[in-house]
Amino acid sequence: MPDATHRTVDFGERTVVVRRRRAALRWRVRSLVVCAAILMVTLAVSVTALFLGGYSVSLSQVWAVVTGDPDAGFASVVILEWRVPRALAAATFGAALGASGAVFQSLTRNPLASPDIIGFSAGSYTGALVVIIVIGGTYLEQAAGAIVGGLVTAAVVYAVAWRGGAQGFRLIVVGIAVAAMLGSFNTWLMLTADMEVAMSATSWGAGSLTGIGWTEAGIGSAVALTLLGILALLAPGLRQLELGDDAARSTGVRAEPIRLGAIVVGVALTAAVTAAAGPIAFISLAAPQIARRLTRSPGIAVAPAALTGALLLAAADVIGQHVLPTSAPVGVVTVVVGGSYLVWLIVREVRRRT
Repeated sequence: MPDATHRTVDFGERTVVVRRRRAALRWRVRSLVVCAAILMVTLAVSVTALFLGGYSVSLSQVWAVVTGDPDAGFASVVILEWRVPRALAAATFGAALGASGAVFQSLTRNPLASPDIIGFSAGSYTGALVVIIVIGGTYLEQAAGAIVGGLVTAAVVYAVAWRGGAQGFRLIVVGIAVAAMLGSFNTWLMLTADMEVAMSATSWGAGSLTGIGWTEAGIGSAVALTLLGILALLAPGLRQLELGDDAARSTGVRAEPIRLGAIVVGVALTAAVTAAAGPIAFISLAAPQIARRLTRSPGIAVAPAALTGALLLAAADVIGQHVLPTSAPVGVVTVVVGGSYLVWLIVREVRRRT
């Protein structure tokens, strides 16, 4: 007859397992509800953006354009050629930035690790800027330059920060230093360029969705969605890496290939956005942490971060266009909002460590 002590232990273990499964189920349900709510709000913001602007559009005109009514007239040009590409770019580019931030915050287990803080966005900006000023290339060449610049910067930052592992704090410090040096180099490039090219690069460098057409929105969104699909395949392994390499390997996860693949995809997501709209700061930093608090997740989840990023950038673009007294690039809005968030986050981290 089994010992009563053993029966008590078995019963206690089963109770713990059941509680953990229930907690995991509640978290999944909450995450799905939050993601659905964020998606609906993002769609509402994007649709609202179609009606706003100097040329007012009514609901009947939007319906006429959607149904292909030939009598839609100039409203068809305003909606289909100007506003829909911009709204699409805002949502997909925001999702790309949010997912990229989730990758690096998950790998480093540090809320300050995002492409714009650790220098990867600056590297993408430098690569695209070299193509614009030195080569004068097309959008696809800018995208290639941005990806190469981001990957080279990521390799340099990781190589300098590596001492038996890429510690989160050391990676951030090295990334900030590399970003500062690249910023100086970018300034030198624009000072030595022709006036017209430098003015165009400066406007683009503020991070703006103005002038986004179907070429940039279509190609950029297709690339971003493809990379997000690849990242979705890496996401389970990425979550396991948050437990540590040894724990991840014990569950059959190949740590180094997953980490390398996630870094490449994260840099490519940032580079795709930078090539089309310039460097848009702080979405990558804020979106994963906001999503984590909304879903009450124990770690950084990619899907909620991507959806939160889409909402943040779509809302920031509407604010920059229609809420402020003077129209401003979306990058200016994200810097103001994200800078305030960064100050709060740094103060919170300092208080938590002291």
